[in-house]
Amino acid sequence: MRTARLLALTVVALMGAGIPATGAGADTTTPSTPATTAPATPSTSTVWLCRPGMVNDPCTPNLTTTRVSFTHGSLGVAKATVAPRPPIDCFYVYPTVSDQKTPNADLTVDPQEQSIVQYQAAQFSRVCKVYAPMYRQLTVTNIAGTPTRAEQALAYGDVLQAWRTYLRQYNHGRGVVLIGHSQGSFLLRTLVASQIDPKSSARRLLVSALLLGGNVTVRKGTGIGGDFHHIGACRAAAQTGCVIAYSTYGTVPPSDSVFGRTTAPGLQVLCTNPAALGGGTGLLDPILPTQPFAPGSSIAAGISLLHFGVPPVRTPWVSAPGAYAARCSGAGGASALVIAPLAGAPRLHSSPIASWGLHLVDVNIALGNLIGIVAREAAAYHPSH
Repeated sequence: MRTARLLALTVVALMGAGIPATGAGADTTTPSTPATTAPATPSTSTVWLCRPGMVNDPCTPNLTTTRVSFTHGSLGVAKATVAPRPPIDCFYVYPTVSDQKTPNADLTVDPQEQSIVQYQAAQFSRVCKVYAPMYRQLTVTNIAGTPTRAEQALAYGDVLQAWRTYLRQYNHGRGVVLIGHSQGSFLLRTLVASQIDPKSSARRLLVSALLLGGNVTVRKGTGIGGDFHHIGACRAAAQTGCVIAYSTYGTVPPSDSVFGRTTAPGLQVLCTNPAALGGGTGLLDPILPTQPFAPGSSIAAGISLLHFGVPPVRTPWVSAPGAYAARCSGAGGASALVIAPLAGAPRLHSSPIASWGLHLVDVNIALGNLIGIVAREAAAYHPSH
């Protein structure tokens, strides 16, 4: 249980430190701080975790998926495939996963990065070319302590460099979806605020930004303002140039919830329901790999505490369409995606403690919905929008 306790300490430390650009995200103010707007010297060249044309690219695996019901078992096998010529790109920044003992991780691809890119990014290869840079993120050990501004800036500097490398060498005017979770979302919040939102030419490339578990802020009662002045919330699946953001809880978030709250005057945390972008309640389509997350890692321990068991299948992926209902809720003063199990699906447990809610499954609990949205956005996207 040591790793689970470490995750819990991470939350406590962040709530006390108020660090804006980390995976736990206790501070919900805008990300434009000296730590992130003045990045340290980045690495000499971008190391890609996923990039089209790489040998053994982990973002282009076998995508065969068994659809299951928790009451009726297997519903059949879907032969999903990597899109041979997708019309758009995806730029993915992964969350806090590194168990290295230094304040910042190095650029070595460890099992944790291999696992997280499979869990969160690989399925998007059905609809886009996936680019995923390695970056010297704040490690689990570091965010359980007190990261310095220089350490935070080192992580952001690598992401900024990777974005600029992507634009210069690979984009060629193609539309792009930004995808982030946790620490990745906090870094992308800064990237969007400084590099995309203020520039009309950059906004034209933005298909959408999926910034999950990252406390994106907007003006109260609106879907815009706060972090971004020109980029608003996605309210329809075919809408482009917009942002999808939410944090997941299984009940009304507690008063000390890490996600869904901000102390910034006049602002609230954005919640866009991926199952019902226009509002109301919708059905989620969870998708998970059947291979376990990197065994022995801190995140693997946190995932085990969720008790998210699904019927065993033989394919690399399993989906459970309609297993959970989801709605955005402002109950208790927090803006969050609250989910409820249906038709025999398990009620998920908060992990590692109640204040985190279901943060560790923010992406996978709605992965099928998100892929469907991106597919419709790709069909609707026009670079002159």
